[in-house]
Amino acid sequence: MQIPFLKYSKIYYIFSGILVGASILAILVFGLNWGIDFAGGSILKISYINERPSTQELSNKLTELGLKNFSVRFSGNKEVVIRMPEISQEMKDKVSDVFYNTEQVEKGSISFEFVSPTVGGESKTKSIWAVFLSIIAIVLYVAFAFRKISRPVKSWEYGVATVIALFHDVLIPTGVFAVLGHFWGVEFSIPILTALLTILGYSVNDTVVVFDRIRENLIKGAGDSFTDIVNKSLNQTIGRSLNTVFTVLIVLLSMLLFGDPSLRDFALALFIGIFFGAYSSIFLASTLIAQIYNFQRRAR
Repeated sequence: MQIPFLKYSKIYYIFSGILVGASILAILVFGLNWGIDFAGGSILKISYINERPSTQELSNKLTELGLKNFSVRFSGNKEVVIRMPEISQEMKDKVSDVFYNTEQVEKGSISFEFVSPTVGGESKTKSIWAVFLSIIAIVLYVAFAFRKISRPVKSWEYGVATVIALFHDVLIPTGVFAVLGHFWGVEFSIPILTALLTILGYSVNDTVVVFDRIRENLIKGAGDSFTDIVNKSLNQTIGRSLNTVFTVLIVLLSMLLFGDPSLRDFALALFIGIFFGAYSSIFLASTLIAQIYNFQRRAR
C-alpha cells in the first residue's frame, strides 16, 4: 500500500510557510548576534591547570571590572574562551591581570586575539555571498543533471523546486539562532555558517535522490500520470531517506548531549537543518514539482 504524499501537500505548505515566516520575522526583529569573527572584537583564551571556575564565577569577575557584552565559553577540558567587543588597552590590561594573578591558570596559556570590525564586516559579506553562490551553483547543477527530461516538467523547474527547498532549510536554523542570540546571547559564528553550507549539500543530495527516482520512473513509464509517478517515487525512496537522516541525527544528538561545548552550536545548527532538509526533500521539493506540473496543465 502506497502513502498518498501528494494528497496532503497543502498541510506541508502551511507548516513550512509558518516556520519560514516565523524565521524571517525573527531575523528581521531580533537580527543575528554576529560573533567576533564577523563583528570584530577580542578573544581571550585561558587554560587552567586543574578544575576551571564556573562560567558564572568568571562572568562576575569580568562584570566587576566594567566589561560589557562579553560571553564566556568552555573549550576542551581545561580551556576557557572569552569573547568581547573591541576594548581599550586599559581594559585589556585589567582583564589580563585578573588571570595572570590567578594561580590555577597556566601563565603561558593566556592569549589575546583581535579581529578588527573592518575585517569582520568583510567576512560577513563574503559569508553571505558564499551561501547565495552555493545555492545558485546547486540550481545550475540540478538543471544540468536533469537536462535529458524536459517532459512533462522542464529541467530548470526541478532547479526552482530545489532552491525553494534550500531556502527553507537554511532559513529555519538561521531563525532559530536569531532567537537564541536575542534571548540567550548565542553568537552566529563561523562554525554555524559552516553548518549552514553543510546543510545545503546534505539537503540537495537527499532531494536529488528523489528526483533521480522520478526520472527513472518517467523513463520506464511507471505510472498513469506524472503525479502518480511522483507519489510512487516518494514511496520508493522514503525508507532510504529516513534511515539516512536518523543515523545522522543520532550522531548529532550525541554531539549535543556529550560533545565538547565548543561544538554544540555547530551540532545544533546541523541537527535542525538536516532534520528539515530531510523533511523538505520528502514533503516539499517533490510535491512542488507535482504542483508546477498541475499548474501548467490547468493553464493550457
